[in-house]
Amino acid sequence: MNRVLVANRGEIALRVFRACKAEGVETVAVVAPDDRGSLHARSADATVEIASYLDAAEHVRAAREAGADAVHPGYGFLAESAELAEAVLAAGLTWIGPPPAALRAGGDKLAAKETARAAGVPLLPTGSADEIGFPLLVKAAAGGGGRGMRIVRSAAGLEDAVAAARREAKAAFGDDTVYFERYLERPRHVEIQLLADRHGTVVALGERDCSVQRRHQKVLEESPSPAVGPELRAAMSDAAIAFARAIGYESAGTAEFVLDGGDFFFLELNARIQVEHPVTELVTGVDLVREQLRVARGESLSPQVTDCYLCGFAVEVRLYAEDPRTFLPQAGRIERLRLPDSVRVDAGVAEGDEIGTSYDPMIAKLVAHADTRAEALDRLATALRETEVDGLTTNLPFLRWLVAHPVVRAGRATTAFLIEYPPLSAPPKPVRRPWARTWRLNLPPPPPAPPPRAERAEHAAAEQSTVTAPMPGTVLRVLVQPGMEVAARQPLVVLEAMKMETPLVSPYDATVRSVHVAEGDRVAGGAVLVELEE
Repeated sequence: MNRVLVANRGEIALRVFRACKAEGVETVAVVAPDDRGSLHARSADATVEIASYLDAAEHVRAAREAGADAVHPGYGFLAESAELAEAVLAAGLTWIGPPPAALRAGGDKLAAKETARAAGVPLLPTGSADEIGFPLLVKAAAGGGGRGMRIVRSAAGLEDAVAAARREAKAAFGDDTVYFERYLERPRHVEIQLLADRHGTVVALGERDCSVQRRHQKVLEESPSPAVGPELRAAMSDAAIAFARAIGYESAGTAEFVLDGGDFFFLELNARIQVEHPVTELVTGVDLVREQLRVARGESLSPQVTDCYLCGFAVEVRLYAEDPRTFLPQAGRIERLRLPDSVRVDAGVAEGDEIGTSYDPMIAKLVAHADTRAEALDRLATALRETEVDGLTTNLPFLRWLVAHPVVRAGRATTAFLIEYPPLSAPPKPVRRPWARTWRLNLPPPPPAPPPRAERAEHAAAEQSTVTAPMPGTVLRVLVQPGMEVAARQPLVVLEAMKMETPLVSPYDATVRSVHVAEGDRVAGGAVLVELEE
């Protein structure tokens, strides 16, 4: 392995470049026509323009043109594509990832669940809406990362949710197949990092807690999880390893679970390096990307992996170009960028770069490590205070609020955290507990209740007479016409940006005065889409 092409862009491309440099391997970047000025394109030993990041044949052509002998897919795009893996291998190149058969076995989420069930791995119920009841989760069968996912709490919202999930899945993965899964209201999201070589060794490197999420995408990750002790860690690791062995897995991968009290349920295996892999690297001392290179060369996992143990605590947050209250993606030029040197920073952009609407708006990941969890959070808080981004809106105020939040500091956050504690809201008041010791009241437990609904700040003002685009994007659907009466929170327009759909709703009961856009229109942030009158 002398020259590696990274079939990706942004932060993960730069991360793979660093690992290759440490191994003495040259690198090749690929760049789409609308991405020529990006940092990753300026950072490799060679750069080749391709028509699209989603075209497997273009990556193979670029590898041949640049004289690369291996391809690393990164995450996202085609990272879990068996077709890309097969095309790379058919071209006589080395594929730095799981074998195509394992990608297919893990990538078909429905088939993967049957494999997991046969391997004795606990699962949430799947099936029809009648079989599993509400609330349920509509999920894309071909991918993850929050794309093609919708929570449905009643039969009335099922049809629209399925249609939206299908459109989003088709745009993100090229496959609109979806399925239904039982939805837990307040679980924790915990995942197990795996490494496997071609010689039968499969190792679990501890867990990451990724419970703090927005739009089904993670914003804070930590390792180890404050909710997982040695026995539970061992049980989850055994389940993850059993599934990996069942599909013949190789390379780095992540088994994702939901944790409900002491019970855990397998969700899926992400057959790639994860965005949040740095927290595992900091608590284990293992370079996961360099281990991927070792496995691809046919070598055994390093002794550092097989003798791995967790040391200290690591916490990561993702700095995005997005509104800190609504999490809607933002676009613009980074006029000033000051990133801290007191923690690990994996950045995908530099000062002067443009963040557009075609790609994920992540700017950087900030990762702190310390002997205790409290110290790691303190270091991360200091690093966030040192961070400066000018020229566009970011979630930096939200991250500073998040890391200081008492529920996060106490290690009690679930996937409902940002619903129960809206972004930038005042911290909860401490509750005095009159009973210092454990006690039990012999009453039947109350039925589970959904978390409270968070009102969208951008649509909350009752005096609003126009609905505007919160970010640049494409009008996917127009659901109203002039003269139509609409109810409060009724969707008016669906806007698509960064492959995510955002329904824009009426702030109150109203009549549609005028509609200024049509389906397919590209609009700028702040553009008036619909006018209303009471």
